[in-house]
Amino acid sequence: MKDDAVKQRTYRKEREFLSPYACRSEDTRGRARAEEPCNMRTDFQRDRDRIIYSKAFLRLKNKTQVFFSPEGDHFRTRMTHTIDVSQIARSIARSLALNEDLAEAIALGHDLGHTPFGHAGERVLSSLSPEGFSHNVQSLRVVDVLEKDGRGLNLTFEVRDGILNHKKSGHPATLEGKAVSLADRIAYVNHDIEDAIRAGIIREEDLPARDVKVLGHSSRDRINCMITSIYENSAGIGDVKMGEREAQALEHLRAFMFEKVYITPASMKEEERAKRMLSAVYEYFYKNVDKLPAFYRKLTEAWPLEQVLCDYLSSMTDKFAVAVFNNLFVPRSWALTQRDIEELD
Repeated sequence: MKDDAVKQRTYRKEREFLSPYACRSEDTRGRARAEEPCNMRTDFQRDRDRIIYSKAFLRLKNKTQVFFSPEGDHFRTRMTHTIDVSQIARSIARSLALNEDLAEAIALGHDLGHTPFGHAGERVLSSLSPEGFSHNVQSLRVVDVLEKDGRGLNLTFEVRDGILNHKKSGHPATLEGKAVSLADRIAYVNHDIEDAIRAGIIREEDLPARDVKVLGHSSRDRINCMITSIYENSAGIGDVKMGEREAQALEHLRAFMFEKVYITPASMKEEERAKRMLSAVYEYFYKNVDKLPAFYRKLTEAWPLEQVLCDYLSSMTDKFAVAVFNNLFVPRSWALTQRDIEELD
């Protein structure tokens, strides 16, 4: 048996069963730095493993998806959102005979550069940095530069491209990347609806009736409807797209969530708190570069300080960001207890 017999078997299966529009593992455009290939795993499988074992991936479990520090064990975090996207992307890829390993790797890496406090944190860093801040660009920077003590993960072109272009405005080079982009929107709209209902912010009957009629009354029904629509409108045509009726209903639900959940007086109050905290930490380290952790001080030798500050703050989990703020600005003998805070709020 050849040393790479397992990998060769995977290549044969892909040649036999994948769509002609799929990105086959053996056809990858490769890595920026040449490496000794693995005998058993394809390059896309290796990328998946590298992402899962990265520090940035582990931190996702303590980063906000929508709700800051929710009370209850069943609200989604950035990590559970990532798993949701991965599952939906694989379902889309499987239905269209695309490369599931590539779709999964992109999905698992798409939010590695996300900030603490969800999109509120992203807006704060974008306002603070002269170059702006976007989590998809930062996710690519995480895998290219920040992981492995500055060496990066050296992922394949296709995975890197899918991570960078997963937002609706992006243009992925592969159909697997397009599958992840759609999976991301399907996941966060539907699962954020579930969390908002669980939190008592909206009721199921508040959802737009016309869109519920199109997509379904439950999250499961809506997701199944949209994946089915993608299959029916994409099979055999070299594209990944949703039917117009279902796509329009999804956009209506997304607009509803912005109005009723994402951008509300209550959420804006929490965002203002996050803004004040992250802004104070950013300004402190801007004026006190020598106080940055050694890894980030080293980065300032090659990168603008503003970029490095975004690297540091976006890497933080919600709890770590609060801890850094408290350590810098709250005298320990004066620090309020949680009971004090609740009584004053």
